[in-house]
Amino acid sequence: MIDYKGRRALIEAMAGAMIAHADELTALDQAIGDGDHGLNMKRGFEAVLADVDGLAAKPIPDALKAIGTTLVMKVGGASGPLYGTLALALAKELPADPSRADLARALKAAIEAVKARGKSEIGQKTMLDVLAPVAAALESGADPVAAAEAAAEATVPMKAIRGRASFLGDRSIGHMDPGARSSALLVAAIAEKLDEIA
Repeated sequence: MIDYKGRRALIEAMAGAMIAHADELTALDQAIGDGDHGLNMKRGFEAVLADVDGLAAKPIPDALKAIGTTLVMKVGGASGPLYGTLALALAKELPADPSRADLARALKAAIEAVKARGKSEIGQKTMLDVLAPVAAALESGADPVAAAEAAAEATVPMKAIRGRASFLGDRSIGHMDPGARSSALLVAAIAEKLDEIA
């Protein structure tokens, strides 16, 4: 069971990863998008961090619901609704004391929710191209962090089909998708903290 201290550590790890990598995410987005992904994610997770005590006091599903709502309200562009949908769908699917199998099942359901929200599919150079391999890694017992890092790297040679980057056509090739990178950073932050808590 992840207690208050553990939940607080997880929230701080997620927010810390987004805040620390804001410039990197913005640089990635400047290459193929609006150039605001890092700043938007930083703003959203700063708002999450501002309520870390209240969030950590809630059971995991309730905390995720509150985080999702905050991200929808605070993160601009497409990222807010997409990351908010991810968190809200996970909140709906996860029990208060989730197992690895629960995480895999919930993430698969959340991926379907993100697909519907973004009208996107796997293989279109988006955050889904990281989330799907992570769900598969969770299900198979593989390392989800390694899967996330490899999947984010694999977006570099892809041509964007959805999102702002798709306007660039072939010029989107050769750049890592910023949403894929932020997803991989969140997976790494969560996995590292879960290892410490376990």
